Amino acid sequence: MAFDSLSEKLQNVFKNLRGKGRLSEADVATALKEVKMALLEADVNFKVVKNFIKSVQERAVGQDVMSSLTPGQMVIKIVNEEMVNLMGSETTEISFKPGNEITVIMMCGLQGAGKTTTTAKLAGKFKSKGKKPLLAACDIYRPAAIEQLQINGDKQGVPVFTMGDKHKPVNIAKAAIEHASKNNYNVVILDTAGRLHIDEDMMNELIEIKENVNVHQTILIVDSMTGQDAVNVAEMFNNKIGIDGVILTKLDGDTRGGAALSIRAVTGKPILYVGMGEKLSDLEQFYPDRMASRILGMGDILTLIDKAQIDFDEDKARQLEKKIKKAEFDFNDFLEQMQQIKKMGGIGDILKMMPGGMGGGLKDTEIDENALSGIEAIIYSMTKAERANPDIINPSRKKRIAKGAGVDISEVNKLVKQFEQMKKMMKQFSGMMGGKGAKRGRFKLPFGF
Repeated sequence: MAFDSLSEKLQNVFKNLRGKGRLSEADVATALKEVKMALLEADVNFKVVKNFIKSVQERAVGQDVMSSLTPGQMVIKIVNEEMVNLMGSETTEISFKPGNEITVIMMCGLQGAGKTTTTAKLAGKFKSKGKKPLLAACDIYRPAAIEQLQINGDKQGVPVFTMGDKHKPVNIAKAAIEHASKNNYNVVILDTAGRLHIDEDMMNELIEIKENVNVHQTILIVDSMTGQDAVNVAEMFNNKIGIDGVILTKLDGDTRGGAALSIRAVTGKPILYVGMGEKLSDLEQFYPDRMASRILGMGDILTLIDKAQIDFDEDKARQLEKKIKKAEFDFNDFLEQMQQIKKMGGIGDILKMMPGGMGGGLKDTEIDENALSGIEAIIYSMTKAERANPDIINPSRKKRIAKGAGVDISEVNKLVKQFEQMKKMMKQFSGMMGGKGAKRGRFKLPFGF
């Protein structure tokens, strides 16, 4: 999970601070020394760490902190605020030309960073905001790059402009913009070629495109798992061609987080989005304050709500509440709620975004995400009648369901028993709430999360 290693180290530091009634300068110095080591081990740029610790220390040894009734909490608050400042303070949106004027966005980066997939993810984001994007296949070198863009574009419902691999990228870019103008597309995203490393030919090709095409935004894609190398790549691209922002990919697999904490400070350019998975929907807007909370183990409830609301259907929520009140909740409803949890990233991801550190101490091995798949297999082995009316599931039916799901009959018995208990609890809870839990516009997470 993202930042797990860094979060664990920082939370241990803060646990010691919270346990002290009063803090001395020596206490603060000791804590910040541990914070410094944690950041360096997370591959955060050395100069960035040095300036960060200096800023925190100057604020943390002030009279307001030392005389506070909760000095430990005050220090944590300062660390949080400085971390937000480090990553940019405010969320930066990609800017568009007004009305139907065409906005041209050039995507660039090294090979293997996930540039082509991210390009399609971004096009999907723009489409959902009411834009009419056109993808332009300007990578004529990597085998299957054009085909990959076409496949992903098709999945997102976004057209791809291509001229094959026999034309210069700059000419493809020009033709794509002309095609967009004639067909009322208002965003053109250029998927340029990556290289295994930064070289002059690569940079010159990007410079040639910018000299001949009115590029409004140049966005760099970097692999967050490369840590300090990602920061170096961002700095070099910015110096050579000029970039307007960065998208960090593979952040879900980066337990350190050095790139996320260093890029803004080193390049002066904002992180726009972060890739949090392989699915085309796994691209999150970058919020510095939310990311700081996540790193410090304070949860990220706003992102959790954003994730859920993508698939939230108010009519279905009202129908579900009526079913619960009438004790008509069945295995079909149960299955639908499970699938919504999976879309949100799984139980582990949900817990780690909850405030209060609900998932802070959990290891990946402690959260058996496969349990959901096992439950799904059992439910899918039921007939439509059994799912709609669990009361008819007798011992012979349980035996058949267990065989179909490839599990022991005890697993089926366990699920049916848990389902009945949950059904009763949900009905009781609904009664206590007086039916007021799903007013129009109110938001509910699945299973009360």
